[in-house]
Amino acid sequence: MIKPQALRQHLLASVPALAADPTKLDLFVDKGRLVCRPTASLSFAYRYSLNIVAQDYAGDVNGLMVPLLAWIAANEPDLLAKDPHEPFTFETEILDGDRADVSIDLELSERVRIQGDALVYVPDAPVEDSFGVAARLAQIALTDVAVPETTLVPQA
Repeated sequence: MIKPQALRQHLLASVPALAADPTKLDLFVDKGRLVCRPTASLSFAYRYSLNIVAQDYAGDVNGLMVPLLAWIAANEPDLLAKDPHEPFTFETEILDGDRADVSIDLELSERVRIQGDALVYVPDAPVEDSFGVAARLAQIALTDVAVPETTLVPQA
């Protein structure tokens, strides 16, 4: 499986709090399944839940969520196309005023094709993004542009 390590590298490159201390980022593959059909090719797919845990995360949680959404848009675009549009779930344990443990569960899949003596990971087909959302998320996540702070507006 290659997506967990690719996502880890992306988060470490995109989230300064995690880059400063990579030991605060843990990834776990849960509920893994191997999906295949009885064909001569022996090609198969991994399907699994990836649990991402950011420990003692300080700062605005948007700084973690936006890079994750950018990675999903590029590497698991089907999650953004599903209806309802809920690409992942999360839980947060608030430790104090500005620190929390954040746990994110993400359903991933990876197709593997056997070509001769080699295993080849098949990239996910891109999903049409007519509004440029994926590009905007990637721009926010991969630049030094600060994610705007959220302001709560009282309901009337």
